[in-house]
Amino acid sequence: MAARAAQEISDGMVVNLGIGIPSLVPNHVKEVKNILFHAENGILGIGKSPAEGEEDPNLCNAGGFPVTLQRGGSYFDSLTAFSIIRRGVLDLTILGALEVSGRGDLANWIIPGKKVPGMGGATELAMKTKKVIVLMAHRDKYGNSKIVKDCKLPLTAKGCVNMIITDMGVFETTETGLRLLEIFRPYTLSDITQNTEAAFEAADNLGFI
Repeated sequence: MAARAAQEISDGMVVNLGIGIPSLVPNHVKEVKNILFHAENGILGIGKSPAEGEEDPNLCNAGGFPVTLQRGGSYFDSLTAFSIIRRGVLDLTILGALEVSGRGDLANWIIPGKKVPGMGGATELAMKTKKVIVLMAHRDKYGNSKIVKDCKLPLTAKGCVNMIITDMGVFETTETGLRLLEIFRPYTLSDITQNTEAAFEAADNLGFI
């Protein structure tokens, strides 16, 4: 999923990475230049994940996991980090989700009844970034589809998701709903149809990866 998301990054982009799988995206970026990876805790210019034993305890992403810094990268306070988001400077954000609807609605900040430290930057990222990509498992731990007709969990933002990349395939949101672009082997179109609650159409040039 991280490798596929990296293909959506172009030269010169400023990209925010969520915690978890999205944080692995820099490890898969190839043949693109001048990419600045951003984190809400105040970093611009995140590099590849550090090798085991080479972690800097003072250098981490917004989730607290160790990162490296590219040459020319910078540190700043969280206020500046959020100003970058709210100003609309980010070209792309890659984040996780609990649910995404067939209209591109995003629910990723809370499960009612569960204790969380706060919403973080989810709403600002969803509403102010030029393109939003979600990386998530296709099904939850109970086997239920996370791509749903209507989100049942509290929304982070409406109609903000442009692309969904799961462990089964790649979808894009369109004016008429979801379109399946690619399927990850060994899954089939039948597998995805059976495990996706939201309606979708398959692209004419549907690919297999």
